[in-house]
Amino acid sequence: MTLNELKFIVALAKSRNFRKAAEVCFVSQPALSLAVKKLEDELGVLLFERSRNDVTMTPVGELIIEQATRVIEEAKRVKEIAKQGNNQLAGPLKLGVIYSVGPYLLPEIIPILRKNAPEMPLIVEENLTSNLEMHLRNGVIDVAIIALPFELSGVTTMPLYEEEFVVVVPITHEWANRNEVDVSELADEKVLLLNSGHCFSNQVVQACPSLTRNGEILQGNSLDTVRNMVASNLGITVLPMSATISRYQNALVKAIPFRQPVPTRKIALAWRKSYGRVQAVEAIANAIRTLEMSQAGLL
Repeated sequence: MTLNELKFIVALAKSRNFRKAAEVCFVSQPALSLAVKKLEDELGVLLFERSRNDVTMTPVGELIIEQATRVIEEAKRVKEIAKQGNNQLAGPLKLGVIYSVGPYLLPEIIPILRKNAPEMPLIVEENLTSNLEMHLRNGVIDVAIIALPFELSGVTTMPLYEEEFVVVVPITHEWANRNEVDVSELADEKVLLLNSGHCFSNQVVQACPSLTRNGEILQGNSLDTVRNMVASNLGITVLPMSATISRYQNALVKAIPFRQPVPTRKIALAWRKSYGRVQAVEAIANAIRTLEMSQAGLL
């Protein structure tokens, strides 16, 4: 078993295609196929199920590839230690972030990180929670900003802040002059949410269960798209408070607080327990926690 063979199976697990995995690893496809078969023979288990159009991990293959990812990461860490010395804030950090957080949080924390960790640029990936789970497990990203609950074997989470939801209506809506809205009142409205697969939509439905019984739900691709559809008088929506601060205000819509108990979500950092740059994780957490976020109470 060699480190290159472990890299081959990790690349194959990510791409699910022998040709693409070979290209990533800068080897020929026959060489990669032979190396994978050799490792399977050595271990005495089948790591992948092959079909004409797809390559998928077997259950034991998934466990072995998770371990292989950790081994590769630890090997990379040896080089990082030599390169960085004791400075864990030197070198790019691959940060994953859910769609409903990234556009609103990143502009706030990047200036802080530029000051506190100037040698640590961010390589940012915005994605769905399910995809960030896979990319975090496979080492595609180092750290993720997600909403709880987030349970993944071998991953540590750090709660950061709790964020309230607000109702957003067209300025011509009958609620536009109100000071608060009860969750139950959404049941009789045409409510716009993000497309299925976005954790924020699931959280809104959980907080407002009457929506699934009586309300009419329409879907959009991003929170900004949803806000624009509300501005066009298509319906109302529920947004995280961070998406309604001054820089994102629209004169054609009005944000209204919920009546107590207010629905909320908890935002957290997640990273692999094997990830060696703990100080880099702490730098991101500290940047978030030092924000004067009027839309969130820090935990």
